[in-house]
Amino acid sequence: MRNFDFSPFYRSTIGFDRLASLLDNITNNESSQPGYPPYNIELTGEDRYRITMAVAGFDATEINIEANQNALQISGNKAADTKERTYLHQGIAARSFERRFQLADHVQVEAAHYENGLLHIDLQRIVPEAMKPRQIPIGVNTKAIEGAVEPTRS
Repeated sequence: MRNFDFSPFYRSTIGFDRLASLLDNITNNESSQPGYPPYNIELTGEDRYRITMAVAGFDATEINIEANQNALQISGNKAADTKERTYLHQGIAARSFERRFQLADHVQVEAAHYENGLLHIDLQRIVPEAMKPRQIPIGVNTKAIEGAVEPTRS
């Protein structure tokens, strides 16, 4: 297991406490995150993302998606099978799951759809206009110029 010390970054950054805490949590919980169900995270545009989860055997009604502030939680609860079966080999997992994702600021869930055993969740980063970079004009302080003494020429 790898341990990283982020304390030098705390000394030289201001306002990034949440980011450093997220990095600490990721490195501490890396081994505790289960591998089921498998998923992909894609960059589909400049500020667009897609999470694709392989949830074969689940019906769309058995999957719950909840977005809360900067967290996305996806859970699946398999309905009890009323028919008793005898398997010679059971390789398809039919167990319940819960997967959590930390979302960056201003990332919103746009849509979700289920197709061919894959759950697709589309996300987009929407930065408010007030947060976007803006050009600051440089003004001239006319009061300082009016009160200035004209240089004398000899």
